[in-house]
Amino acid sequence: MSENFEKTGNIKTGDTEVIRGLEGVVAAETDISYVDGVNGDLYDKGYNIHDLAGVCTYMEVAYLLLHGDLPTKAEGRTFRQQTINEMRLPSQVVKMMEIMPPHSHPMDVLRTVVSSLSNFDPECDDNSPASNKRKAIRLIAQIPTIVAHLYRIRRRESILSPDPHINMAANILYMINGKMPAEDHIRAMDQLLLLHADHGMNASTFAARVTASTHADMHAAVTSAIGTLKGPLHGGANERVMKMLKEINNVDEVEEYIDSMLAQGLRVMGFGHRVYKKEDPRARHLRKSSEMLFKDTSADKNFFSISHRIEDIVLAKKGIYPNVDFYSATVQHALGIPEEFYTTIFAASRISGWTAHILEQYANNRLIRPTS
Repeated sequence: MSENFEKTGNIKTGDTEVIRGLEGVVAAETDISYVDGVNGDLYDKGYNIHDLAGVCTYMEVAYLLLHGDLPTKAEGRTFRQQTINEMRLPSQVVKMMEIMPPHSHPMDVLRTVVSSLSNFDPECDDNSPASNKRKAIRLIAQIPTIVAHLYRIRRRESILSPDPHINMAANILYMINGKMPAEDHIRAMDQLLLLHADHGMNASTFAARVTASTHADMHAAVTSAIGTLKGPLHGGANERVMKMLKEINNVDEVEEYIDSMLAQGLRVMGFGHRVYKKEDPRARHLRKSSEMLFKDTSADKNFFSISHRIEDIVLAKKGIYPNVDFYSATVQHALGIPEEFYTTIFAASRISGWTAHILEQYANNRLIRPTS
């Protein structure tokens, strides 16, 4: 057949410039969050992340993203209870998780299970604003449960139901580790979730909005986001940070290790950011959490000390700051979360931002369809 056709080559587009990676391209207007890369600031619904971290809870920030302002005490209690009440999973979904191949990555299981939940959601095909807000709350509640249940299933331990009397952060740790967490662990987990809740037009959020722009249902849009978050250039970077830290035995080995990486032209995971020209503001708070958690650690080695030394060396030799992934790895390690689950914890937080963006896309929609 090929001899019957003439190959004409690439079609020229005149003076149109191709922006690789869409860098600097404004794809949407949003008031959900804003990343100020020049000044190193992050705003959620107009609130600086430094003002939210350590003062608000993750559930208050989730409410903020969905509703536009921080809740009153009564609104916060109601929202927290609504969410906790939706944390249980259909028994059929739990059985599906039990038969998943044990070698499958937790992000792959999460992606499959979230997609399957659409079949059990009575409002799946109802794209009205009220219905979508209820689905958002259900997904914010269910994704942490999926993560915890999968962890217990993999360890062949009985799964635990959420405790209606404790908050989301405490429930995640309780359902994973099987015991009520210490207060400092709850605070660290809550702040980890808060700091990951939303972050501008990142790759997974953009993927969610592209899917939502077709008027696909919310579960479909969130499934797109989860698939995108898995990549090591996005959410998966924190796993690779921990693998790097485990290869370094102590602080004295750090400089030689980093020099070797830089000499080979290898990327030091957890450093640099396309938007931030200064320090990622979230890294500042996670650094403090990591230091606090490793102060009295009984671990074989102090991963905070190793991490901090890496930060000093990379900053001095390359002028590059750590991003959110760098210290989130050591925080999660200290909380007893295995590295293959790090990105699922990221998703358990970012679901609040994803759903807020999906709701915003539905409210002022135009099919996202760039040219090539």
